[in-house]
Amino acid sequence: MALSGGMDSTALLLQMLTRGSHVTCISYDYGQKHIVELRRASANIDYLLSMGHTVEHIVVDLSSAMALFYSALTDSEVGVPEGHYEEEQMKQTVVPNRNAIFSSILYGYALSISTKEDIDVSVTLGVHSGDHAIYPDCRPEFYDALMHAFERGNWGSQRVAVELPYIDGDKESILLDAMNSCDSLGLDFDTIFRNTNTSYNPDQFGRSSGRTGADVERILAFHAIGRKDPVEYVDDWDTVLERALDTERRYEATL
Repeated sequence: MALSGGMDSTALLLQMLTRGSHVTCISYDYGQKHIVELRRASANIDYLLSMGHTVEHIVVDLSSAMALFYSALTDSEVGVPEGHYEEEQMKQTVVPNRNAIFSSILYGYALSISTKEDIDVSVTLGVHSGDHAIYPDCRPEFYDALMHAFERGNWGSQRVAVELPYIDGDKESILLDAMNSCDSLGLDFDTIFRNTNTSYNPDQFGRSSGRTGADVERILAFHAIGRKDPVEYVDDWDTVLERALDTERRYEATL
C-alpha cells in the first residue's frame, strides 16, 4: 500500500492490519513541501511496532525525477492556495501524473513479491470521493484504465489484485473506519492521528496552517464525527474550526 503519512492512507493501514493482512507500506519523497508527512508516517510505524503490530515500511526517493513537474506542492516559487477544497484554485496542487507513477511502482513491487514468493498480492490505495473534483487521478475511471494497462502490460498480473476501499467514501467515513480499527487493534486514536499530516503548507515546526483545501476538508471531517483533531495547528482548535466552517459557508453560497 501507499502510505503518504496523511489521514486517509493511515486509516487504510489500520484497516489492513484489522483484516490480518501482512502489510508493506511504500512512502514517496517527491520533493513535496510538506515533507513532514514522511516523518509522521515513520512515527506511526514505530508506534505500531511498539504495540506489537508488524509493518514493513519502505521510502522511495523520487525527488529528482519529480522536480521536473510543475505543481504548487513542489515548486518553491509557487504558493500553496488556500480556501475550500473544491475551489478552482486547488488545481494548482495537482502534481502531474503523480498517482500513475506511485501506482506503477506499487504494482511493479507487488508483481515482484508475487513472483519471488509465489503468492497472491493486493495493491491497496486510500483514494476517496472527496478528491474526485480536483484530482482526476483519484477517480474510479482513472484506476479502471490504469489497472487495465498494468494487466495487459505484465506477466503474472492475475496474481495481483487492486483494492480501493475508500473510493466512494469521504474523510468523515474514513475517520469512523479508523476509530473502529483502533478499537479492534488496541491503539490510541489520538496518538495515531497526531502522527499524521494533511496540510500542504505546514510551518517550520510542522504545524498545520488550517487554511489549505486539504486542511479545511480534514478539520470539517473531525468536526463531523464530534472530535477535536489531535494534530497541532498554528492556531487553537476553536479558531481553525470556525475558519473552516466559514470557508465552507462562503463556498456553498457561491453554488
